[in-house]
Amino acid sequence: MKIIGAGLPRTATLTQKISLEMLGFGPCYHMVNILSDMSLVQQWQDAFDGGADWEKIFDGFQATVDWPGAFFYQELAGAFPDAKVLLSERDGAAWARSMHDTIWGVFYGDVMMRDLSRARARVDSGWAQFMELMKSMWHRSGLLGDDKEIFDAEAMAIKMERHVAEVRSCVPAERLLVWEPAHGWEPLCEFLEVPVPAAPLPRVNDSSMFADRIIEGSIAVLTQWQERRQAPARQ
Repeated sequence: MKIIGAGLPRTATLTQKISLEMLGFGPCYHMVNILSDMSLVQQWQDAFDGGADWEKIFDGFQATVDWPGAFFYQELAGAFPDAKVLLSERDGAAWARSMHDTIWGVFYGDVMMRDLSRARARVDSGWAQFMELMKSMWHRSGLLGDDKEIFDAEAMAIKMERHVAEVRSCVPAERLLVWEPAHGWEPLCEFLEVPVPAAPLPRVNDSSMFADRIIEGSIAVLTQWQERRQAPARQ
């Protein structure tokens, strides 16, 4: 493990993943790895319960960004003392808006992706476990608190800024880079001691894909469940 992402979800972490892989630090672990393979959920449940096997989880990976890895950034920094830490930050108000439309929405919003996600959880035990684990992580982090059913954008923005301050205070300055895509390639490449690519920095609007990913994945699973349910009647 060479790079540990400490930034919260909804801070351009998918852009970070692609950028790091373009710079030769791939594969980079990201939430999308779990969404494409629900069998990985149990490893993270074990980590959440205090039984992490970091070498197994990150076997073959050179970097990690986004949750669930970033949730454990302090543990990972201790487990991989030679790894550098990348902290992504974002304007607090913009982050709160993105959270409302994505992660908070799938847990608590009055939106189709929540409805379909809950339906999928009824027939897909892996998805049910994943959603419960993610909810537990958000609650333990304090970023989604007791009044979780009521979205408080101002409070959310403050909590995100508190997380950034916490990472800055926990990680030695020489080991840490605070970076966002708007900063461009140069500071990232200097920090990682690699040449600046000729290709432009990738720009990925993951917020626009979040609901589609949840909805399409849920519909696919529910369709398969319905087909299995109807199969005996066709025979």
